[in-house]
Amino acid sequence: MANIKSHDPIIDPCWDPVFKSIFTRNTVPSEIARKKLLSAILEEPVKEISISANEPPVSRLDQRQIRYDIQCLFNSGERADIEMTLYPHKWEVFRMEYYLSRLFANQEIREEKGSYKTLKRSYQISLLARGRLFEDSRFDHRFIYYDPENKIPFGGLTAIITLELEKLAVTAEKAVSAMSEKERWAVFFKYYNDTEKQPLIQEITREEEGIAMAANVISGFTAAEVAFFHEMSVEKYELDMRAHAQEAEEIGEARGEARGWEKGRVEGRAEGLAEGEARGRVEGEARERTRILDMLKSGKSPEEILTSYDKQQ
Repeated sequence: MANIKSHDPIIDPCWDPVFKSIFTRNTVPSEIARKKLLSAILEEPVKEISISANEPPVSRLDQRQIRYDIQCLFNSGERADIEMTLYPHKWEVFRMEYYLSRLFANQEIREEKGSYKTLKRSYQISLLARGRLFEDSRFDHRFIYYDPENKIPFGGLTAIITLELEKLAVTAEKAVSAMSEKERWAVFFKYYNDTEKQPLIQEITREEEGIAMAANVISGFTAAEVAFFHEMSVEKYELDMRAHAQEAEEIGEARGEARGWEKGRVEGRAEGLAEGEARGRVEGEARERTRILDMLKSGKSPEEILTSYDKQQ
């Protein structure tokens, strides 16, 4: 059983490199933790037979298309992609849908006995450490194809599962015995480095084997690995600041362009009105000249024409 002591803030299971390091090792504690986590989230027992963890280049840590994900293939043929996202991007939901589509479509059905009916379920599982994607108070969601107007589920083979850790304040107040396995895992990730929540984390670790194994992996990180996390953290911070500055600059440019466009539109409207008034006067004068000429051609004298204008006034 792991004994959770003082915590290095860098060793935070909500930071994606640490998350991946916990669950992708070829060790018994890591394998048990991985299976227990997936079983808790999917709410059914799973036995994976292989995993693959993408390894993004250090120089690209600021790019969210680079993913610290873990792809799992279960012995049932089902597959899941699971990842921890520290700060979800504003387009996060579209990114989830994109990678789930790729995961599902990557199944090979062109073999001799392959067909659409041999396709297996695929899951995109995203744990979101900071921020909120959805306005409700529930921390976990499972999204499937559904006809909302007629209230008919499509019954497809794909699902997106999200766990928003920012929504766990109420859950963390519950007794550990009253928490579901999924809730215990979520609370563990969220409050692992919270000094005030250490009694709660200790109790969860005692009650949940998979979480105990995850804590065991964390406590076994070597000095070199901790140093690596520190190095990655510094570089990620610098890249994040650069990315935030670039995003702020782009927002500023967009706002400037919008203000310039609005100003141009107003000025253009005023200019157009002035131009229209001038054109109207010219066209009106031309029509009056034509009318006077027509009246003269009809035999009316200038005095009669002036008299008719006086009456109109």
